[in-house]
Amino acid sequence: MSKLFSPLEIKSIKLKNRITVSPMCQYSSVDGFANDWHLVHLGSRAVGGAGLIISEATAVSPEGRISPQDLGIWKDDHIEKLAQITSFISQHGTVPGIQLSHAGRKASTATPWLGRGKVKAEDGGWQPVAPSAIAFSDSYPMPVALDQEGIDKVILDFTNAAKRALDAGFKVVEIHAAHGYLIHQFLSPLSNQRTDSYGGSFENRIRFLLQIIDSVKKVWPSDLPIFVRISATDWAEGGWTIEESVKLALQLKEEKVDLIDVSTGGLASHQKIPVGPAYQLPFASRIKKETGMLTGTVGLITNSAQSETILVNEDADMIIMAREILRNPYFPLQAAKELHDEVEWPIQYERSKP
Repeated sequence: MSKLFSPLEIKSIKLKNRITVSPMCQYSSVDGFANDWHLVHLGSRAVGGAGLIISEATAVSPEGRISPQDLGIWKDDHIEKLAQITSFISQHGTVPGIQLSHAGRKASTATPWLGRGKVKAEDGGWQPVAPSAIAFSDSYPMPVALDQEGIDKVILDFTNAAKRALDAGFKVVEIHAAHGYLIHQFLSPLSNQRTDSYGGSFENRIRFLLQIIDSVKKVWPSDLPIFVRISATDWAEGGWTIEESVKLALQLKEEKVDLIDVSTGGLASHQKIPVGPAYQLPFASRIKKETGMLTGTVGLITNSAQSETILVNEDADMIIMAREILRNPYFPLQAAKELHDEVEWPIQYERSKP
């Protein structure tokens, strides 16, 4: 059996393979509600054979949305449709996961195909918040710096969202601390210029994330995994670095976080990213080798041979796919054939099995 199709056990869950569907925003919700688009989008990847599916960045509050069309989990009414989706995913032998998110200063912006500019109040926009009153760019809204009451509210929002995620049938919860969203904004000195206990030193800048994790752990079962997605570098001078990511990973290991989903960038509008095949892999590899934590890697991983090599070389434990699995929901079934692995197909599709 290939490494890609070997099972991975994390606490009480067992993934049938190492292929994970990355959280990918669909910008297709009204008032945060999932709908049939999400059922078909995520359900088709379960039929396609992925081991784990992590739903798109799901806002823990209305003001935590990137756009007015973001998926949400800030009220109990959101649970019913999400539960239908997790049930379908589970029926096909795939584990359902959810990414909990707050956009911070990157909130109240238009969907990508409408230009990403700020959304005015009269068009359904709202006032974003951040660690410091620093806008992401000139085209983004100016955020208001969170006070302690606001910080406490966000922590509670993450906690209540985790409760709802459990009620909706999710088995993995991922805390989104990457891509320039609120938690990442606290981590990076480029966006965090606070002078209180949440700013300045490394220990202060990671405090917000650790408090969210501690609070979520109070409501999330101890036998189910918690992941954290980070941006391992800001790709910008004076920003968050890989060295700080390794230090954070060691801290997360102490906090009993089960896996670090390693991405990069998204914090600084002036970032310079050397994009290429598996360009983020060195960061996941370094974190894994220097901390011993389970890591997932993402970023222009597009074929079975590349995925297998990453795992065989022990540079990561999980392949997290985005664009390639958007293009081909059945990538896992195709990859199994290419790697000469025998995997179970949906019975309805067996007559087309090569």
